[in-house]
Amino acid sequence: MRIAVIAEIAPAKAFIPIIKELDAEIIGLTHGHGVKELLGQYCTEIHSIGESRGQTAKKRSNPKIASLVIEDIWRVIRFLKGKDVDLLMTCGNAGDVRKGISASKILRIPDLHIEQDIYNPIEMIAFSNLITVPSEQYKNYVIEKYGLKNVHVIGGYPMASYVNDMSIEKSNIIQEKYGIDEFAVLVFGGDVKSEDIPKIIQEVEKLDQNFLIIPFRFSTDFVKKFISSPKLKIIDGYVELPSLINASSYMIYAAGMGLTIEAGVLEVPSIKIAGFHRKHSSVDLANELGIQVAEIEEISNAVNNLKVPKGDWLIKNGEESVSNILDLIDNYDNIKSNASGVGSCKKIWNARSEFR
Repeated sequence: MRIAVIAEIAPAKAFIPIIKELDAEIIGLTHGHGVKELLGQYCTEIHSIGESRGQTAKKRSNPKIASLVIEDIWRVIRFLKGKDVDLLMTCGNAGDVRKGISASKILRIPDLHIEQDIYNPIEMIAFSNLITVPSEQYKNYVIEKYGLKNVHVIGGYPMASYVNDMSIEKSNIIQEKYGIDEFAVLVFGGDVKSEDIPKIIQEVEKLDQNFLIIPFRFSTDFVKKFISSPKLKIIDGYVELPSLINASSYMIYAAGMGLTIEAGVLEVPSIKIAGFHRKHSSVDLANELGIQVAEIEEISNAVNNLKVPKGDWLIKNGEESVSNILDLIDNYDNIKSNASGVGSCKKIWNARSEFR
């Protein structure tokens, strides 16, 4: 069997526990920084099909964006054409999903999409042959809200299984690596806008504590110009984040599902900045785990009420979800169906305006 996966960094972590159990050749198509390093060891071959624009990237015109998307879709087609791929898997709600599903339709490759964002999916999943969601509640939501068909409940998040099984570096090694004994972690992800960065840094500097900052979707130079305290240090380049989080006193993050799962599994006290995605499945999960969701101006007060998230159930459900996806792949030909189609695509497209 030959399977292609297309992923950014967090979805790659969801794919790995599934890939490890498959008796298949894996073609990895990466989108963004750090994915090749993470996914490459599990793939027969691996290719880059583009980079994320990032929050501080220079604004591009709609025609320019469209040309870049088409260019990336062509890359996917070029790497998969003639490879006799049996299945393409996507996960998440970013541009890699749009490009992967578009290419799969052109090449007539069956596809399976793992949906985790629920409220803000990418519109192209309306053309997937099979969609999975973590719970029955979420299945009912996407059917009623978006008219999606052929939706299957897998019972959890595969990424939780990956985080639980990974090798975590000891805290003293992390401390030596960054030359700091005690620290907290601040992560800027996709749930915060560029204009929020100075306000967040201002609030964090009030805490008068050592922080290691992961800019993630923002450039180091952009974030650095707002820092005045010597206690805040930016880590540039690829970071093995779970080990860093595990060695920290606590984490403050403006990101979605990936960081929420990692905080829950590692049971690291955390604060999720509310950000601009007010209705998001990562917010649901944070509340279930006991992770505080705080406004920017509430950060200092939230630090005084930190609790250890309870993630045992997240790990158990994650392992179950991997097993259920493997069953879906084994029985794919019997359960796949026609895509939901243009009507569902339009409903998702219209709903996405709420999340921009």
